[in-house]
Amino acid sequence: MSEQYLKDRDIEFLLYEFLDTEALLQRPRYAEHSREVFNATLDTARTIAEKYFADHYTKGDACEPTFDGETVTLIEETHKAWHAFAEAGFLAAHYDFDEGGMQLPEVILRSAMAYINAANVGTAAYPFLTLGAANLVRSFASEDLKNTYLPPMMDGRYAGTMALTEPDQGSALADIRTTATPAEDGSYRLRGQKMFISGGDQSITENIVHMVLARIKDAPPGVKGISLFLVPKFIPATDGAAPIRNDVQLAGLLHKMGYRNTTSTVLSFGESGGAVGYLVGEPHKGLSYMFQLMNEARIGVGTGAAVLGYRGYQHALQYAKERPQGRLPSNRDPQSKQVPIIQHADVRRMLLMQKSYVEGGLALCLYASSLFEDAHSAETENERQQAAELLDLLTPIVKSWPSKYCLKANDLAIQVLGGSGYIREYPLEQLYRDNRLNPIHEGTEGIQAMDLLGRKVPAKGLAGYQLLAGEIGKTLAACADSDELNALAQRLGDGLGRLNSTTEILLGQMAADADLGLANAALYLDAFGRVVVSWIWLRQALIASRRLNTNLSENEENFYRGKLQAARFYIEWELPEIEPQLTLLEAGNRVPFEMQRDWF
Repeated sequence: MSEQYLKDRDIEFLLYEFLDTEALLQRPRYAEHSREVFNATLDTARTIAEKYFADHYTKGDACEPTFDGETVTLIEETHKAWHAFAEAGFLAAHYDFDEGGMQLPEVILRSAMAYINAANVGTAAYPFLTLGAANLVRSFASEDLKNTYLPPMMDGRYAGTMALTEPDQGSALADIRTTATPAEDGSYRLRGQKMFISGGDQSITENIVHMVLARIKDAPPGVKGISLFLVPKFIPATDGAAPIRNDVQLAGLLHKMGYRNTTSTVLSFGESGGAVGYLVGEPHKGLSYMFQLMNEARIGVGTGAAVLGYRGYQHALQYAKERPQGRLPSNRDPQSKQVPIIQHADVRRMLLMQKSYVEGGLALCLYASSLFEDAHSAETENERQQAAELLDLLTPIVKSWPSKYCLKANDLAIQVLGGSGYIREYPLEQLYRDNRLNPIHEGTEGIQAMDLLGRKVPAKGLAGYQLLAGEIGKTLAACADSDELNALAQRLGDGLGRLNSTTEILLGQMAADADLGLANAALYLDAFGRVVVSWIWLRQALIASRRLNTNLSENEENFYRGKLQAARFYIEWELPEIEPQLTLLEAGNRVPFEMQRDWF
């Protein structure tokens, strides 16, 4: 059975109808581009994904990286994929022409990465992390560090990582223990250990640039005392001599449930006197800098989750169309021909649920990338500020909602295939295992929930929240004259009203008792996500409804009717789930909060 990873027609719809990416060509930065350039970029990404990434998706899972005490070994196909990606210019695609980049919009780069992730998320992690680390160097490092490390990261000679987590701290970054001691030459010597560092060692590139959080001696306690350091695996020589091995040692590889072709490492810094590191930016501001990479990664994690779910859905859909089994309940003739399982109502329900999750999730993530773009290149300062505030509010949703529900889509895809979905001869069990990481890394669902309710919603007097409500209001108003969409708009309007009142109550609860007020934040995150994704679907439905009133080919009509039906499903089946959730939240339900350790 041939396999399709993403639907090209859906990517086209999201970029040029849902987001109007072509309007970016009116901005000075993109005046030299065209829609044809954007499409050629995506065609190149799809070709690389299919030729160099998809070919070893299963092999990389079965033959995961090994470490013999000296060298990490990966399958050869991983090297070829990295070099194909780098040679196509994608590691510098979003940088300016005069920096050696392609000066492409963020949303085009992230759409290209969607193809790469869908084909092989384990191998895609290496360029994904390098893109983020290079952006961090570009934004905050000194000119000397930029000149030394940025060019080889852009052309693929160096890779990058983010080194935050420590074995005894996990996500509690305020308590990290890695230290940095000033040296006479202006550099620092780092000592400590980091864990779960993806890509922390590999044999693909000649060097690895670790972006490391650490504490300088006598730094303030908590997050206010964290600094950011660039720590290379090899220190480049300035006189043409061989690079010097830095005091960064691979303590071991971790063996994961999924993402197996991405090395997951424990790194020891400074076991032989101190790892040479270079301060990035100002002392004690490291976490604020790292949040650029963390937030970028959170959007990337959400997108990765969406496309893994999307690939599983595409596989289940094709299987359901081709697999004959059983007969409709109304047919009592045992000698009649069996029907493809897609004719069974319950299979169509599972497929429609998957479609609503994965297409809604991908639309949400590309919308977030468009906000990132607007925050940097929109015409006015006010437009840039509003885009940044809206993105800041939505980032916990963009990370967590696809990670939860596109994983559920993979679960449903397995169910559609039945026993075949549970065996390794089909890719669905690996897709599920790979996707199971996404609700964990870059902040668990609980961390995203507390971030949303505790910080993002009340920030600047609910500025971001009010912006979102205003954007939803515009969509509701646009549906007012549509008999087809009026009922869906009414449901979303009612849901937004309920979310507004619950949010006000929760802010009062947090003011009275922060621990209790945030105890059920994960429930709020889920309800908030349902409202946001319902809005994303209503926007898609509005476009589809308008297009269905024009002359269309049969394929195009089917495409838009599918969008409309998925929107109906999500808003009629999934959005109502917020009612019991918000009721529990408004009541300040204490049952989980009051559960005692010794009662388990």
